[in-house]
Amino acid sequence: MADLARLAGRNFLLIGRAGMDFYPDPPGTRTEDAQRFVSFLGGSSANIAVAITRLGGRASLVTCVSDDAIGRFACNQLDHYGIDRTHVRAVGGEARNSLAVVETRIEDHQSVIYRNGAADFEMTVADVEAVDYTRFSALITTGTVLAAEPSRSAAFRAFELARAAGLPLIFDIDYRPYSWPSPQVAAEVYSRAGALCDVIVGNDVEFGFMAGDYDVGLAKARALVAGGAQIAVYKRGEKGAITLTPHAEISTGIYRTTALKPTGAGDSFLGAFVTGLAEGMELREAVLLGSASAAMVVARVGCAPAMPTRAELDAFRAAQNDPREG
Repeated sequence: MADLARLAGRNFLLIGRAGMDFYPDPPGTRTEDAQRFVSFLGGSSANIAVAITRLGGRASLVTCVSDDAIGRFACNQLDHYGIDRTHVRAVGGEARNSLAVVETRIEDHQSVIYRNGAADFEMTVADVEAVDYTRFSALITTGTVLAAEPSRSAAFRAFELARAAGLPLIFDIDYRPYSWPSPQVAAEVYSRAGALCDVIVGNDVEFGFMAGDYDVGLAKARALVAGGAQIAVYKRGEKGAITLTPHAEISTGIYRTTALKPTGAGDSFLGAFVTGLAEGMELREAVLLGSASAAMVVARVGCAPAMPTRAELDAFRAAQNDPREG
């Protein structure tokens, strides 16, 4: 069990994808009706890294990008947000960066994801073994990195190296069915990863998926904590979250907002949540910080550019009462 006090260093290592998001413009436009699009940095791990840097932390990304203009776009965007990409490797051949076409609309929202031959799945054991884990405060990964080889083996090797260096392991389940060969394989791999991690974050569907039954997701979260996890955050959408530790279960609600889109909430939550933990916040307050960030991001265009600064986040929370109960 790693010491979560190490988070105070606020220097986070993230494993996972960086890609490109296309949004039909202006907001509200259906993809099939669009005459123009705007582009932003995408990818769950890259988005989490942006959330952390916008809140004053440091973030380094380990991944692969395609050796082409789209991969260079992703690298330029990482530079723009101050994310260290020392361990971002370009790969040639048929590998391609992830591309998401995402609508800024709630009604009949469409997100179309292109992941064939995904460059980030080309990350190898050698990539993660090149990292000096002693420099960092924690390792953060999302479930997508585990969906294919060689990335899966590389991620589990990174878990071993991070654990040996005393880093807390933080896991965002982030289940994307289109990336996996089968639900059975995904559930098995996710359960294996969850059993190794100190902090596990997911929604009710994701925990239920890990359990093999959507009705017992909360029991799965409890079992992971009983098995060694220090914190599990079981998110319930509009019902808020239940945060579990070996000693308590904490219920929190959500911040009300006028959403423009459903995407980005999970990435922004995790970035702000780990920031709150790193700052020494009580667990309930860290969850609320994450919830506020999620509420802000779904009300803005894009994911990476929508991540709030600390001043914006504090102002948002000051303008309304904290939701103490779900």
